[in-house]
Amino acid sequence: MPPSDQPLRDDVRLLGDLLGETLRTQEGSALFDLVERTRSLSKRDFDEMARLLSACPPSEALPVARAFAHFLNLANIAEQHHRVRRRRQRQREGGAAQPGSFEEVFSRLRASGVDDDRLHEAVETMCIELVLTAHPTEVVRRTLLQKNHRIAELLAERDRTDLTATEEQALLDDLRREITSAWKTDEVRHQRPTPLDEVKGSLFVFEQTLWNALPRSMRSLSEALRTHTGHDLSLTATPILLGSWIGGDRDGNPNVTAEVTGKACLLSRWMAADLYLREIEELRSELSMATGSEELQQIAGCAREPYRAFLRSLRDRLGATRSSIDEALTSADGWRTWPGRWSGPALPLTGRAELLEPLLVCHRSLTSTGAGIVAGGRLLDVIRRVLSFGLTLVRLDIREDSAKHTALLDAATRDGKSGGFAEWNEAKRQEFLLGRLESNDPLIPRHASIDETLETFRAIATIHPESLGAYVITMASQPSDVLAVMLLQKESGVANPLRVVPLFETAADLRRAGQTMERLLSIEAVRARIGGQQEVMIGYSDSAKDAGRFAAAWELYQAQERIVAVCRASEIDLTLFHGRGGSVGRGGGPTYLAIGSQPAGSVDGRLRVTVQGEMIQAELGLPEIALRTLEVYATATLDATLAPPAGPHADWRELMTTMSAASASAYRKLVYETPHFLDYFRAATPEVELGAMNIGSRPARRGSKSGVESLRAIPWQFAWTQNRLLLPSWLGVEEALLAARDRQATIDAMMRGWSFFRSTIELIEMVLAKAEPRVAAFYDQLLVPPELWELGEALRQRLARTSAEVQLVTGHERLLETNRVLRRSIDVRNPYVDPINLVQAGLLRRLRRHDDPALRDAFVITVNGIAAGMRNTG
Repeated sequence: MPPSDQPLRDDVRLLGDLLGETLRTQEGSALFDLVERTRSLSKRDFDEMARLLSACPPSEALPVARAFAHFLNLANIAEQHHRVRRRRQRQREGGAAQPGSFEEVFSRLRASGVDDDRLHEAVETMCIELVLTAHPTEVVRRTLLQKNHRIAELLAERDRTDLTATEEQALLDDLRREITSAWKTDEVRHQRPTPLDEVKGSLFVFEQTLWNALPRSMRSLSEALRTHTGHDLSLTATPILLGSWIGGDRDGNPNVTAEVTGKACLLSRWMAADLYLREIEELRSELSMATGSEELQQIAGCAREPYRAFLRSLRDRLGATRSSIDEALTSADGWRTWPGRWSGPALPLTGRAELLEPLLVCHRSLTSTGAGIVAGGRLLDVIRRVLSFGLTLVRLDIREDSAKHTALLDAATRDGKSGGFAEWNEAKRQEFLLGRLESNDPLIPRHASIDETLETFRAIATIHPESLGAYVITMASQPSDVLAVMLLQKESGVANPLRVVPLFETAADLRRAGQTMERLLSIEAVRARIGGQQEVMIGYSDSAKDAGRFAAAWELYQAQERIVAVCRASEIDLTLFHGRGGSVGRGGGPTYLAIGSQPAGSVDGRLRVTVQGEMIQAELGLPEIALRTLEVYATATLDATLAPPAGPHADWRELMTTMSAASASAYRKLVYETPHFLDYFRAATPEVELGAMNIGSRPARRGSKSGVESLRAIPWQFAWTQNRLLLPSWLGVEEALLAARDRQATIDAMMRGWSFFRSTIELIEMVLAKAEPRVAAFYDQLLVPPELWELGEALRQRLARTSAEVQLVTGHERLLETNRVLRRSIDVRNPYVDPINLVQAGLLRRLRRHDDPALRDAFVITVNGIAAGMRNTG
């Protein structure tokens, strides 16, 4: 380990020692000794470790798995803290700027010929929106996340160089308390969380990190702009926004109802009001000046302290906002009528302008009276929060499957004599929908109550428009899918229609995406409604489940190229919305690498991207990590906009198409055509057991079917992560590379000159380095019927061959040999994940013989531990 990483090693050793102390004091020496023996064997003798743990009854083996899970979690906290420490050290010492920082990217862009005005304009007009989503792989309870947050804070305190011996001892005692408290906390959710539980969990991230990280990020951005262009970030620029699907994503989740969406919006407003109330109180304390501008004095009257007097009414209105929401949340239909007839002395705030304008008055007053330095402090941060968070904290997207809209329109158009909407061809559907969009006659009676889908549209009509973002259509495939949502909003009386976003996710829909958008944008009624702007979402999950990661990556790349070309030809400003997950198999991976490898023109200053499940904590869970995440999204977007990557040569494109076809064919042959593959999957992974866990409000499957095609992409990835085979992320890659074996010179050129291809190979290399075939073989031995062992052995051999093929392409003698940090992290972690896997396999065997609640709880604990060790779930 290099000297710069020694503090990380010290932190990990300290936390491990404190955990060992906790095991001895709370559980006794026998458990500690068993854990230590297992730890020793995990590094040198896998088979002996397997025999040791197999001989232990669950009552002894489970605490061992818990111990390793807790250690891995503590190691994760230490690693995150070390990232912050290294960043701060780099900033203190100067020298080379951190890659992806404002300083590094601005300097590089200017050196490449981007002039000051162009750089400043690109920043001012940039719009990035991170959209938080909840998924059924968020395995860590919120109470434990709070403890993790506290441990990270204590590690940061220990880095102070001026600590006294007494203070250092106190910090150690605090760490002992937190680790002991975490050990004695139940990791298992005994009830499945509701969508509103998930909403409340997401608000914790805003309160703890994003509320302060966003204005700090904007301050850093403005300082970098001033240094490099001579101009600050303008007061009203909003380069980064936050959105959410949590409480609005009803695709396949019957628990998300119109009421849930309405209450989710109110909960976010309540948190926003509460946070702003604290800020206004601090501003009133800070702005004690006795003089102000004429504008302010006229509003404040003859008050001795005009700022405090002026802001008093704003404080009271925020208090009324919070109180009125409390009242609405406790009444049956309060979410529909808020703020309703509020009888308090102050009126609730409903629109962003009501909060923003008084703050701008104060800013103008301070600036004009020589107190600009005060205006540029807390007040500026609050203004930027209002611009980014609004009064709603997030804008909630609505997402629903196109089939639901079809069913609703079908029910409304059947007259008993002829078939309804569902049976019509595309031409007839478009003709009908366009006619109805121009008609004033209602299709659906105002008092009709057909189903929950209609209730959702009626809810959109009653919820304040600032609370809502886009309407995303899952499984969109035709222009009529978009027209249907436009009509249903009109029919439901939506005064401020949500922008309609088609989501293309299957391989077939991605191939047709360009053609679909061309037909949609050729419709004059559509062009009149979208105002020259269109958002399109591309899905990484279902495309990868459909065709494999390698082939899906190429389909996604080409789909973006086609969509960009169509929108340019139609003179429409495009925003691409990337539905990325945490795992590589669902589009995950390093943010800068992902954004920088998109086709030229696909970013162009505008980007929306999902931050899903456990990635919310990984990327936004600690204040300094959140600050770095926001910086990377901003700089990567600027880089892709001002210095877009070169596109592929014709022969590269032709070879990639050949490789993709070979990969998809091999993937589908195994997953969809191989006899008994589904039986093997269900036996060798905990897919069935995961579906019964209380780790998310959404069911693991769409509908009642049981095949791979009905399984949601997230548990599909999650199950293979648990047994460490990671099949969906690499299956088909061997065949892709073999198809190009006789064109090595072209492959070498693609690796050097095409960022998309290089990043695809690098991400697959990372997955292969994380896979552990010995663990997968152990699952087979314990869980898979002997007649299916041959299939498992064939997959592990395929894994080995795939690794060899990737190494030929990269020229590496060992996977990840040029990525020292990641290689070390995997090598250190794997021996600590192995024991948890062995315990999980044993628990699964017992659980399948006898469904015992205690065994189910024990299984959940092992799921948490493996997820912590692998650093991603779904």
